[in-house]
Amino acid sequence: MGKLKVIISGGGTGGHIFPAIAIARSIAKQRNDVDFLFVGAKNRMEMSKVPESGYKIKGLWISGFQRKWSVKNLLFPFKLFYSLLQAYFILIRYKPDLVIGTGGYASGPLLFQASIRGVPSLIQEQNSYPGITNRILGRYVDKICVAYDNMQRFFPKNKILKTGNPIREDILNFNNKIIKAKSKFTINCDHPTVLVVGGSLGAKSINEAIFNNLTAFKAMNLNLIWQTGVDFFDKAENKVKQLNISQIKVCKFIKEMDLAYAASEIIISRAGAIAISELCCIAKAVILVPSPNVSENHQYKNAQSLVNKNAALLVKDCDTSRKLVDTLIELLENNKLQMDLGNQINDLAIKNASTRIAEVALELIKK
Repeated sequence: MGKLKVIISGGGTGGHIFPAIAIARSIAKQRNDVDFLFVGAKNRMEMSKVPESGYKIKGLWISGFQRKWSVKNLLFPFKLFYSLLQAYFILIRYKPDLVIGTGGYASGPLLFQASIRGVPSLIQEQNSYPGITNRILGRYVDKICVAYDNMQRFFPKNKILKTGNPIREDILNFNNKIIKAKSKFTINCDHPTVLVVGGSLGAKSINEAIFNNLTAFKAMNLNLIWQTGVDFFDKAENKVKQLNISQIKVCKFIKEMDLAYAASEIIISRAGAIAISELCCIAKAVILVPSPNVSENHQYKNAQSLVNKNAALLVKDCDTSRKLVDTLIELLENNKLQMDLGNQINDLAIKNASTRIAEVALELIKK
């Protein structure tokens, strides 16, 4: 009997890629006879991140449709047609037993071709408000694994399973690393620690709000771990050195995010779906600043779903210069609110999401 063949398609951002890898690893734990092939979009980050994780990947010539007028949109019909052909030939040659999509441009052609050919298929939707690709695919695939309630607004109710979002295993074990974390970031244990992270590339509005209040932070009894992203790093580091603020640790990028979470009491973050799923498991007080630069305003809707359950505070991106630091100071002064937010967000945590999704996927093959 040959190996089980599984294609996983998704990419464009880490929010699509890392869940895809987590699902593959969970399937491999349950079945040791699986051959995986990833399919992504050429020239996107999955083409490097997936091989780094030890998996094969093929790239489709596909990109998204620009909502504002762009000459790139003239190529879109040709790219879509060509990528559908590429997806067809990948399916013919590879003969998968199962196809999984985690979102992003490439998952559209592949999941569509698989589903109309009767190959068992599922999509994993990370957001509370699905993108157009997954909304279309929902009509064709067998199962839809979601992380939020009330998704029957977008998908057929009989296909929906609430599994949660897959998150990195090292994040789940963050609590065992508090001493190591405090040491790594040279934390003064007598003062609270705030983690500021605007995504892997940083967030201009969050960075500027912190930058413009560095003198105030110097006078406060707190530690600050600040991930600026590459573009803002030199400006931030130079200013912190100039002001001689020892309690602020400026980082371009935090690779060991589990340690940053472990060291912190309060977290300021963007509101990407995977970031929120991680924060639910971390169970600490969170201030969310949704990015306005994402399709369908996903991040604001993700954040609002937590705010509605009293599980996080929200500051709009356009209000960061006026409200972010004031909101942080109020939260620092209110230990009860910190505790309540941590408890409420933890109630939303689903820590075994990738295992659940793997079980759903393998059950589809049996059928």
